[in-house]
Amino acid sequence: MEKSVWHAAQDGTPQGGIISPVLANMTLDGLEKLIHEHYPVRRKDGSRSKVNVVRYADDFVITGTSQRLLEEEVKPLVTKFLQERGLELSQEKTRITHIADGFDFLGKNIRKYNGQLLTRPSKKNVKAFMKDIRETIKGHKQATAYNLIGILNPKIQGWANYHRHDAASKTFNHVDWAIERALWQWMRRRHPKKSTHWIQKRYFCQIGDRNWCFFGTAKGKNGETVQKVLCQASKTPIDRHMKITGDCNPYDPAWKSYLSDRRGRTMGRTLRNKRQLLELWKKQGGICPRCDQPITENTGWDNHHIVQKARGGSNGTENRILVHPNCHKQVHAKGNRNETVSRTKAPTKR
Repeated sequence: MEKSVWHAAQDGTPQGGIISPVLANMTLDGLEKLIHEHYPVRRKDGSRSKVNVVRYADDFVITGTSQRLLEEEVKPLVTKFLQERGLELSQEKTRITHIADGFDFLGKNIRKYNGQLLTRPSKKNVKAFMKDIRETIKGHKQATAYNLIGILNPKIQGWANYHRHDAASKTFNHVDWAIERALWQWMRRRHPKKSTHWIQKRYFCQIGDRNWCFFGTAKGKNGETVQKVLCQASKTPIDRHMKITGDCNPYDPAWKSYLSDRRGRTMGRTLRNKRQLLELWKKQGGICPRCDQPITENTGWDNHHIVQKARGGSNGTENRILVHPNCHKQVHAKGNRNETVSRTKAPTKR
């Protein structure tokens, strides 16, 4: 639909399009219910069936107690379920394996090591990430160090944040080493006749006890020198994921208190090194004062000055407020900066 005119599509839904996961969820809706009907959590004799389903869009994992159970009972049941919807299992991606051997799911490798279950970034995911980083570096041979860092930092930080719940410390260190090696080749290609000492002095600075911090500089709007440092995946703290109750329904008012407490603990970990932001978030009760909706790690936030610094406003918490990024844009677009102040929530006890 474009400008109220319907255009018939002959090519179907493109893979990777924003509607693709929605269609996959709608099509596969009912798979969990089917499995639980055939293999209830508690059998009539009181025993557990131990057959569970984990699904994300069109990717799913089914666990069972034995290979025979999955091969002879569960797999035919799933195959029939998909055939009714005009689908079939991918022979390349479908396999039955023991948890001690592990399997890849959503870019992570899930495996038991001596009885302990650990999730790590999969080798395939790390290889694809490093391929993207190397292609980015090679594709910007003439870019300045400042601009190259501006392109690499979001990629590194985004990938590290995705795997921050995993046992990924060693992987993060390996990735940092591989990126530094690729950057060294980039520097050598630009300055083939310069010495190692010259390159170190030109592209690396000291931060704390680290002497090899890749950095770049550029001129700011007012003529000042602006510095940008390459972020490291190993600097992303490992944060164990806090499980959510399976029966939780965010649309049921009965779960409001549980979700509010969970959101508070999650944001407390997210802002643990940002004291002022955590203080503002608690003062507002975790609510955006403009739209009255929760501020979470997923929604993001902007730190808004009630009175702009150019007009004499301070950087203290009494002159700041947390709002959603889109709400922040609306406040500045309308030019009404006092609206957010009048709707600030009172502190809530936790």
